[in-house]
Amino acid sequence: MNHFGEDVAKDYDKGVKDMPVVPVVQFLRDLAGDGPALELGIGTGRIAVPLSQAGVAVHGIDLSPEMLARLHAKPGAERIAVTVGDFATAKAPGRFQLAYLVFNTISNLTTQDAQVACFANVAEHLVPGGFFVIEVGVPQLQRIPPGETARPFNISPTHLGFDEYDIANQGMISHHYHLADGAVQRRFSMPFRYVWPAELDLMARMAGMALHERFEDWDRSPFTSDSRKHISVWRKQ
Repeated sequence: MNHFGEDVAKDYDKGVKDMPVVPVVQFLRDLAGDGPALELGIGTGRIAVPLSQAGVAVHGIDLSPEMLARLHAKPGAERIAVTVGDFATAKAPGRFQLAYLVFNTISNLTTQDAQVACFANVAEHLVPGGFFVIEVGVPQLQRIPPGETARPFNISPTHLGFDEYDIANQGMISHHYHLADGAVQRRFSMPFRYVWPAELDLMARMAGMALHERFEDWDRSPFTSDSRKHISVWRKQ
Protein backbone atom coordinates (compact mmCIF):
# COMPACT_ATOMS: atom_id res chain seq x y z
CA MET A 1 0.00 0.00 0.00
CA ASN A 2 1.29 3.47 -0.92
CA HIS A 3 1.16 5.74 2.14
CA PHE A 4 3.18 8.42 0.35
CA GLY A 5 0.54 9.78 -2.01
CA GLU A 6 0.18 13.35 -3.21
CA ASP A 7 -0.94 14.66 0.18
CA VAL A 8 2.39 13.56 1.71
CA ALA A 9 4.65 13.97 -1.32
CA LYS A 10 3.80 17.61 -2.00
CA ASP A 11 5.20 18.75 1.36
CA TYR A 12 7.74 16.01 2.04
CA ASP A 13 10.88 17.98 1.21
CA LYS A 14 9.73 20.90 3.34
CA GLY A 15 9.35 18.60 6.32
CA VAL A 16 12.88 17.18 6.04
CA LYS A 17 14.74 20.31 4.91
CA ASP A 18 16.57 20.66 8.24
CA MET A 19 17.75 17.05 8.36
CA PRO A 20 21.48 16.44 7.75
CA VAL A 21 22.62 15.45 4.28
CA VAL A 22 26.38 15.99 4.08
CA PRO A 23 27.39 13.52 6.84
CA VAL A 24 24.98 10.92 5.45
CA VAL A 25 26.44 11.21 1.97
CA GLN A 26 30.01 11.03 3.30
CA PHE A 27 29.20 7.93 5.38
CA LEU A 28 27.56 6.13 2.46
CA ARG A 29 30.20 7.19 -0.08
CA ASP A 30 32.95 5.75 2.11
CA LEU A 31 31.18 2.38 2.16
CA ALA A 32 30.30 2.38 -1.53
CA GLY A 33 33.86 3.09 -2.64
CA ASP A 34 33.98 2.66 -6.42
CA GLY A 35 30.87 0.47 -6.47
CA PRO A 36 27.22 1.28 -7.13
CA ALA A 37 24.61 1.85 -4.42
CA LEU A 38 20.97 0.83 -4.10
CA GLU A 39 18.58 3.02 -2.11
CA LEU A 40 15.43 1.31 -0.86
CA GLY A 41 12.60 3.79 -0.53
CA ILE A 42 14.40 6.43 -2.57
CA GLY A 43 11.43 8.81 -2.35
CA THR A 44 12.19 12.36 -3.47
CA GLY A 45 15.93 11.69 -3.66
CA ARG A 46 16.94 13.68 -0.57
CA ILE A 47 20.03 11.46 -0.19
CA ALA A 48 20.27 9.79 -3.61
CA VAL A 49 20.75 12.99 -5.61
CA PRO A 50 23.68 14.39 -3.57
CA LEU A 51 25.19 10.90 -3.29
CA SER A 52 25.06 10.62 -7.07
CA GLN A 53 26.62 14.07 -7.36
CA ALA A 54 29.40 12.84 -5.06
CA GLY A 55 30.34 10.24 -7.67
CA VAL A 56 28.39 7.15 -6.60
CA ALA A 57 26.21 5.41 -9.18
CA VAL A 58 22.79 5.19 -7.48
CA HIS A 59 19.77 3.04 -8.34
CA GLY A 60 16.55 3.42 -6.38
CA ILE A 61 13.44 1.42 -5.56
CA ASP A 62 10.18 3.06 -4.52
CA LEU A 63 6.46 2.33 -4.57
CA SER A 64 5.16 5.91 -4.75
CA PRO A 65 4.77 7.59 -8.18
CA GLU A 66 4.07 10.86 -6.40
CA MET A 67 7.37 10.81 -4.49
CA LEU A 68 9.26 9.71 -7.60
CA ALA A 69 7.78 12.62 -9.55
CA ARG A 70 9.55 14.98 -7.10
CA LEU A 71 12.79 13.04 -7.57
CA HIS A 72 12.63 13.20 -11.36
CA ALA A 73 12.07 16.97 -11.23
CA LYS A 74 15.39 17.60 -9.44
CA PRO A 75 18.59 18.56 -11.29
CA GLY A 76 20.87 15.55 -11.60
CA ALA A 77 18.08 13.00 -11.15
CA GLU A 78 18.48 11.90 -14.76
CA ARG A 79 21.59 10.00 -13.66
CA ILE A 80 19.61 7.90 -11.18
CA ALA A 81 17.81 4.79 -12.41
CA VAL A 82 14.62 3.78 -10.60
CA THR A 83 12.68 0.55 -10.19
CA VAL A 84 9.03 1.05 -9.21
CA GLY A 85 7.86 -1.47 -6.65
CA ASP A 86 7.86 -2.68 -3.05
CA PHE A 87 11.46 -2.55 -1.84
CA ALA A 88 10.96 -5.73 0.20
CA THR A 89 10.59 -7.76 -2.99
CA ALA A 90 11.27 -5.64 -6.11
CA LYS A 91 14.36 -6.52 -8.13
CA ALA A 92 16.80 -3.94 -9.50
CA PRO A 93 19.18 -4.87 -12.31
CA GLY A 94 22.79 -5.59 -11.40
CA ARG A 95 24.66 -6.09 -8.15
CA PHE A 96 25.67 -3.43 -5.65
CA GLN A 97 28.45 -2.68 -3.21
CA LEU A 98 26.05 -0.83 -0.94
CA ALA A 99 22.33 -0.89 -0.14
CA TYR A 100 20.77 1.53 2.31
CA LEU A 101 17.53 2.53 4.05
CA VAL A 102 17.44 5.91 5.81
CA PHE A 103 15.07 7.83 8.09
CA ASN A 104 13.13 4.90 9.62
CA THR A 105 12.09 3.55 6.22
CA ILE A 106 12.49 -0.08 7.32
CA SER A 107 9.54 0.58 9.66
CA ASN A 108 7.28 1.30 6.68
CA LEU A 109 7.25 -2.47 6.26
CA THR A 110 4.55 -3.19 8.82
CA THR A 111 5.04 -6.94 9.34
CA GLN A 112 8.01 -8.97 10.50
CA ASP A 113 7.69 -11.15 7.39
CA ALA A 114 8.07 -8.11 5.14
CA GLN A 115 11.13 -6.89 7.05
CA VAL A 116 12.72 -10.34 6.85
CA ALA A 117 11.97 -10.40 3.11
CA CYS A 118 13.66 -7.02 2.75
CA PHE A 119 16.91 -8.33 4.24
CA ALA A 120 16.78 -11.37 1.94
CA ASN A 121 16.12 -9.11 -1.05
CA VAL A 122 19.06 -6.88 -0.15
CA ALA A 123 21.37 -9.89 0.21
CA GLU A 124 20.45 -10.97 -3.32
CA HIS A 125 21.41 -7.54 -4.65
CA LEU A 126 24.75 -7.20 -2.83
CA VAL A 127 28.11 -8.43 -4.05
CA PRO A 128 30.08 -10.57 -1.55
CA GLY A 129 31.51 -8.18 1.02
CA GLY A 130 28.87 -5.56 0.21
CA PHE A 131 27.26 -3.42 2.92
CA PHE A 132 23.67 -2.85 4.05
CA VAL A 133 22.98 0.33 6.07
CA ILE A 134 19.84 1.15 8.03
CA GLU A 135 19.00 4.34 9.95
CA VAL A 136 16.13 3.76 12.37
CA GLY A 137 14.91 4.92 15.73
CA VAL A 138 15.14 2.91 18.93
CA PRO A 139 11.58 2.25 20.21
CA GLN A 140 10.88 4.71 23.02
CA LEU A 141 8.69 2.41 25.09
CA GLN A 142 10.38 3.44 28.34
CA ARG A 143 8.95 6.93 27.85
CA ILE A 144 5.34 5.75 27.77
CA PRO A 145 3.66 5.87 31.21
CA PRO A 146 2.09 2.59 32.38
CA GLY A 147 -1.40 2.16 30.99
CA GLU A 148 -0.94 4.72 28.20
CA THR A 149 -0.32 4.10 24.51
CA ALA A 150 0.52 7.49 22.99
CA ARG A 151 3.59 9.70 23.15
CA PRO A 152 3.94 13.22 21.68
CA PHE A 153 7.06 13.73 19.56
CA ASN A 154 6.41 17.25 18.30
CA ILE A 155 4.31 20.08 19.69
CA SER A 156 4.53 23.46 17.99
CA PRO A 157 2.17 26.21 16.81
CA THR A 158 2.07 24.61 13.35
CA HIS A 159 2.39 20.87 14.00
CA LEU A 160 1.25 18.32 16.56
CA GLY A 161 2.72 14.83 16.31
CA PHE A 162 1.85 11.75 18.38
CA ASP A 163 3.05 8.15 18.16
CA GLU A 164 0.45 5.58 19.17
CA TYR A 165 1.94 2.24 20.20
CA ASP A 166 0.44 -1.25 19.93
CA ILE A 167 2.94 -3.05 22.13
CA ALA A 168 1.33 -6.49 21.82
CA ASN A 169 1.79 -6.43 18.03
CA GLN A 170 4.97 -4.30 17.88
CA GLY A 171 3.08 -1.69 15.88
CA MET A 172 2.96 2.08 15.87
CA ILE A 173 0.83 4.70 14.15
CA SER A 174 2.31 8.16 13.72
CA HIS A 175 -0.38 10.85 13.82
CA HIS A 176 0.27 14.31 12.37
CA TYR A 177 -1.91 17.41 12.74
CA HIS A 178 -0.87 20.49 10.75
CA LEU A 179 -2.21 23.76 12.13
CA ALA A 180 -2.80 27.26 10.80
CA ASP A 181 -4.54 30.13 12.60
CA GLY A 182 -5.19 27.83 15.54
CA ALA A 183 -7.13 25.27 13.51
CA VAL A 184 -6.26 21.87 12.04
CA GLN A 185 -5.75 22.31 8.30
CA ARG A 186 -4.57 18.80 7.50
CA ARG A 187 -4.12 15.54 9.32
CA PHE A 188 -2.73 12.17 8.37
CA SER A 189 -1.69 8.97 10.09
CA MET A 190 0.92 6.45 8.98
CA PRO A 191 1.47 2.90 10.25
CA PHE A 192 4.89 1.52 11.18
CA ARG A 193 6.37 -1.61 12.71
CA TYR A 194 9.03 -0.72 15.23
CA VAL A 195 12.00 -3.06 15.41
CA TRP A 196 14.83 -3.62 17.88
CA PRO A 197 18.56 -3.66 16.98
CA ALA A 198 18.94 -7.29 18.05
CA GLU A 199 15.97 -8.27 15.90
CA LEU A 200 17.55 -6.58 12.88
CA ASP A 201 20.81 -8.42 13.56
CA LEU A 202 18.93 -11.72 13.48
CA MET A 203 17.24 -10.79 10.21
CA ALA A 204 20.64 -9.98 8.78
CA ARG A 205 22.08 -13.31 9.95
CA MET A 206 19.18 -15.16 8.34
CA ALA A 207 20.03 -13.41 5.06
CA GLY A 208 23.74 -14.24 5.22
CA MET A 209 24.97 -10.94 6.61
CA ALA A 210 26.75 -10.04 9.85
CA LEU A 211 26.87 -6.85 11.90
CA HIS A 212 29.88 -4.79 10.83
CA GLU A 213 29.39 -1.69 12.99
CA ARG A 214 26.71 0.31 14.77
CA PHE A 215 26.66 3.99 15.72
CA GLU A 216 24.27 6.45 17.31
CA ASP A 217 24.42 8.83 14.35
CA TRP A 218 26.09 9.54 11.02
CA ASP A 219 29.02 11.19 12.81
CA ARG A 220 29.95 7.70 14.11
CA SER A 221 29.24 8.62 17.73
CA PRO A 222 29.01 5.53 19.98
CA PHE A 223 25.72 3.69 20.26
CA THR A 224 24.66 3.45 23.93
CA SER A 225 21.68 2.47 26.05
CA ASP A 226 20.54 6.11 25.88
CA SER A 227 20.66 6.38 22.08
CA ARG A 228 17.35 7.23 20.44
CA LYS A 229 18.35 5.93 17.02
CA HIS A 230 21.10 3.91 15.41
CA ILE A 231 23.00 3.63 12.16
CA SER A 232 23.69 -0.08 11.65
CA VAL A 233 25.94 -1.58 8.99
CA TRP A 234 25.86 -5.27 8.06
CA ARG A 235 28.23 -6.98 5.64
CA LYS A 236 27.35 -9.79 3.27
CA GLN A 237 29.44 -12.86 3.97
